[in-house]
Amino acid sequence: MIFKELLNYYETFVACFSLSYILFYIFLAILSYTAIKKHINTKYFIHDDILAKSNHVIGVSVVAPAFNEGANVVYNVKSLLSLTYPKFEVVIVNDGSTDDTLEKLINEFELVKVDFFYQEKIETRPVKSHYKSTNPLYSKLLVVDKENGKSKADASNAGINSTKYPLFLCTDVDCILKGDTIIKLAKPFMESEKRIIATGAGIRISNSCEVKDGFLVKVHFPSGWYPRFQELEYVRAFLFGRMAWSQINSLLLVSGGLGMFDKEVAIAAGGYWHKSLGEDMELITRMRKHMYENNLDFAIKYIPESLCWTEVPATKTVLITQRVRWARGLIQTLYLHKNLFFNRKYGRTGFLIFPYFFAFEFLVPILEFIGVIVLILCFIFLDINYTYFLYLTLTVYLFYLIITIISIFLDDRLYKNYANIKEIATLILMAMIEPIFYHPVNVYASLKGYLHFIRKKEQSWGNMQRIGFNTQKK
Repeated sequence: MIFKELLNYYETFVACFSLSYILFYIFLAILSYTAIKKHINTKYFIHDDILAKSNHVIGVSVVAPAFNEGANVVYNVKSLLSLTYPKFEVVIVNDGSTDDTLEKLINEFELVKVDFFYQEKIETRPVKSHYKSTNPLYSKLLVVDKENGKSKADASNAGINSTKYPLFLCTDVDCILKGDTIIKLAKPFMESEKRIIATGAGIRISNSCEVKDGFLVKVHFPSGWYPRFQELEYVRAFLFGRMAWSQINSLLLVSGGLGMFDKEVAIAAGGYWHKSLGEDMELITRMRKHMYENNLDFAIKYIPESLCWTEVPATKTVLITQRVRWARGLIQTLYLHKNLFFNRKYGRTGFLIFPYFFAFEFLVPILEFIGVIVLILCFIFLDINYTYFLYLTLTVYLFYLIITIISIFLDDRLYKNYANIKEIATLILMAMIEPIFYHPVNVYASLKGYLHFIRKKEQSWGNMQRIGFNTQKK
């Protein structure tokens, strides 16, 4: 009898939680639509070609950490050097690679060691040397060689310390950026009345794309199962999630693969935390805290355009490793900054953003796991209301499917990333089976990440075992 009562309470809780989840996503969908429409209406306020030729733009430093990226580092550095912007530099940080990453950079770009005034505004592992090219063609390139810090955060901080411009764009050396990426991300810093402290934009999947010498020749639909599932994730997250949060100035996550930051604020906040496994989210959290604590008005903007292509995990093993790190980074950030929760001093960050991430990002995998256990026990020991269970499951599933399909068609309408109807139909089919074949993998990885956090198990940046663009379709 007691177990039956507890089950009734649990069913009520799940129903209320599911309804709250659906209503909140409807709210985010409305915000996202408003933000995208606003961006389209105002995107030509300052024309990109004017910025590309102006001598009065803000200088930008592109920071790209590299750890064992010998497979494609040369191609991608050339791609970064070809970006269209009047005033920028490229800072590559060799984070103690054990392969031929540094050797390839030295040989290809004719690098030599230089005397460099290195001011360690953010503490990092020791920096061994700085390299510049003897070839004028590569005058914008600076290579920083440092001891391995076991994290992307430590490498990024060394790059930030070495930059000369007031804005820095942090990316991954394996990422392929669209030619006008710097222009798009820097525009809000020059247009907004508020102080912009960070900007971000959409990231797409480069798996199966045609890439030649570090340049994206043609976008192709991912061929593998896991990359296709991740395509769905990226479309939903960037179009529905981050555009909505940007609309109400509540972004807590600017992707580590593509984010531009105000260097002064980032340094004042302490830079990336070298122990963090979710360094992008953790930095934004501290930057927001810094602005609140100093009573400074600020904004973080998101651009609803695909500006970056990156290789994603192609196998379940590599995917789980990545998602374990992400999950651990989430709980790590929430725990480290727990004083933000419902703290009036931190405004909507404390009353809206952190509670959302705790309830709908952190708790969901745990609740799903408990739900499966309860369901199994009920099937064995109790007669449950199968009709109620079916309706609830079907409602959540159909809502998820509708949101995903809207995201796919909106993405195609805005950016024309898909070659034909067949690719769109394939993506919709993947969305239909995602909850069965892909979602459980993410839940498992999240729970494993939480367990690693509780057990304080060490996990370093590591290597994602990339295929390398030179082996992709040419």
